Amino acid sequence: MRPSVTLAAPQRPDITEDRTAGINRERLVRTLTFWLRPAFALRVVNRFQKIVGFDRSMALASSALTAIIPLTILCGALLSNFSDYDAAERIIMRYSLTGQGAAAVRSLFAPTEGTSAGVGVFGSLFLVVSSLSFARAAQRLFEQTWQLTPLSVRNTRNGLWWILALGAYAGLTGWLHAILGGSRLELVAAACEVPVSVAFLVWSGWALSAKRIPWRDLLPFGITAAALTAVYSVGATVYLPRLFNSYAARYGAVGAVFAMISALFAAMFVIVASAALGREMREELVRIRGGDRPSDDEVRRQWDSVVEQARSRWRTTREQVSHRRSKDARKP
Repeated sequence: MRPSVTLAAPQRPDITEDRTAGINRERLVRTLTFWLRPAFALRVVNRFQKIVGFDRSMALASSALTAIIPLTILCGALLSNFSDYDAAERIIMRYSLTGQGAAAVRSLFAPTEGTSAGVGVFGSLFLVVSSLSFARAAQRLFEQTWQLTPLSVRNTRNGLWWILALGAYAGLTGWLHAILGGSRLELVAAACEVPVSVAFLVWSGWALSAKRIPWRDLLPFGITAAALTAVYSVGATVYLPRLFNSYAARYGAVGAVFAMISALFAAMFVIVASAALGREMREELVRIRGGDRPSDDEVRRQWDSVVEQARSRWRTTREQVSHRRSKDARKP
């Protein structure tokens, strides 16, 4: 009598992998549709309007410009006494500037030949005032976004610490781009910059708010702003050389200033928008933790309503265009 043999069914790893991929894709779609749902997006837009986002971005960019240019010239002059550091050449190498754009940056940041950059009493006072003005502009961003009582000059000590930390952050990120920025888009340097930016941005909100905002509440803002800043850094590597060359060809050395204010406005817009988004994300996470999470059916209904409105407007636009074309065709 022959013993019975039980054969195991052959495994189908491809089916399991397909199911896993389908589950992961479905989870990703559900996550995106949840965080991008119209109700949440509308709250973010309202938050951005409450803090007057465009005006706040321009105020930050203007304050940053008046603080960065003199500080860059001074630091470049001081460091050149101990090494071959050249602020203008570092900026030119960082963004691969050539031609008139590079010449404009050299004329703006490099001291005149035969002279040495120094700082007198009034120069030192201007540097301190311009730097503190930039710190207070950033401080007002956090106070308005998180609806805190303004502290103004009472938070000057934390503003001074923030300025020093900003210098250290700029030096560290510049070193990362100098070491890892071998490729044209500098993707590796931008990726390595993200955790540094998260730490600095979270600490900035905590310090400039005089420790009134817990660091956990600032994490969504820090992560979002760091990721978007990295994306902006990659885009600036491609676009800024054209911007500098175009403005320098039109306005000469002053064109470098116009290009810098444009680049700073875009960077500050990213920070301001991230602050509005981070505040709403934190409140949404608190609601979810408390059990107040909209159902999948509600999220689907919101998206269906948006899609239906878009289709209705598209049909109306097509009908108007067709009506105008028919009227034009009837004209002799």
